[in-house]
Amino acid sequence: MIYAFGDYTLDTGAHVLCHGARDVHVEPQVFDLLALLAARAPELVSYDDLVAEIWQGRIVSDATIAARVSAARAAVGDDGRRQSVIRTHTKRGLQLVLPVASSHGAAPPPPAADAGTTQTIRYARSRDGTAIAWAETGEGPPLLRGGHWLNHLEHDWKSPVFGPLLKRLGNGRRLIRYDPRGTGMSERRLNGGRFESFVDDMEAVADAAGLDRFAIYAISQSVPIALAFAARHPERVSRMILNNGLVRGELARGEAGKTEAFTALIRAGWGVPGSGFMQAVATIFMPLSTREELESLVETQLVSATPDVAAELRARIAEIDVTDILDRIACPVLVCHASGDAVQSPEQSKQIAAHVPGARLSFVDTPNHVVCPSDPVWEDCVSSFEAFLDEGHRSV
Repeated sequence: MIYAFGDYTLDTGAHVLCHGARDVHVEPQVFDLLALLAARAPELVSYDDLVAEIWQGRIVSDATIAARVSAARAAVGDDGRRQSVIRTHTKRGLQLVLPVASSHGAAPPPPAADAGTTQTIRYARSRDGTAIAWAETGEGPPLLRGGHWLNHLEHDWKSPVFGPLLKRLGNGRRLIRYDPRGTGMSERRLNGGRFESFVDDMEAVADAAGLDRFAIYAISQSVPIALAFAARHPERVSRMILNNGLVRGELARGEAGKTEAFTALIRAGWGVPGSGFMQAVATIFMPLSTREELESLVETQLVSATPDVAAELRARIAEIDVTDILDRIACPVLVCHASGDAVQSPEQSKQIAAHVPGARLSFVDTPNHVVCPSDPVWEDCVSSFEAFLDEGHRSV
């Protein structure tokens, strides 16, 4: 029997677990555990059934069971904190929570890739040696999408929240994206994480991609990074879209309490469904969304960063202050902000537009910091981005 879940296939006949085209080595009992969970999914497998099937009813210690479960999670890119693939139900059993497809015979070949939507992932080295993962798709005028703290190159491409925007931005363009340090597929440490280091990361990706002059799309904390890059290299940036961004973080504005409260929520509930932090995500980051979109944002947390790194990133964002470089921006800039954004105040974008020469400012009527496809304003937003980018293509 062949079971497929997420990016994994498990062939019980050949006794092989694969991640994409790569074999994943697991011990026999770990393989049997995964096979049992896949065969029963989405049903719960009790601990009694687990012992009966894997250990043929022999007496085994809780530590032995826990070790096999931990190894199974590691084999499929999961862990005990996230539980995004294998979920523990206390005192009851285990459940494989991803959708599972099954078939008899040989594993089917992967579907033919659409040339317009396949991405190639590579690594660049930032100035301090940190490994930065970046991806490119499509052909045409180059567009660099700035990375933010909720970022994972593979997950975002498939996400119902971020994927549709990426497809639209990449239509007829060479779209370059990257995971900032500490997040996604990049090195999962900040290595100091000074603000200038994040600007260095953007520069390293642009250099690795061979970009001489290009447009930038930035959202949230990637906005000040894009501004700093454009001030550092005005000759390289043709135009910028700055969406729901900031110029000064809470600490720079003397609002330390907000940062401390948010950081405490992150450490307590980052990536834990039903936690206080998830309620904050629901009501602050994306209050106007579908259940599927919200669940995808939860998954983004699970894969983007550890709780400690996420908290440290949030603290770094609070320290940002780029007000002194705004008048050095020399390219056309479109500034767009959600009128009801509770994460970054619209006043931040007003400051950008007031001090960047010739910048255009527009507000959209939504409470969403992350404007998702189900939001009624999404289509108008994306269309305005495309029109602004197309202006640059016509002027070349």
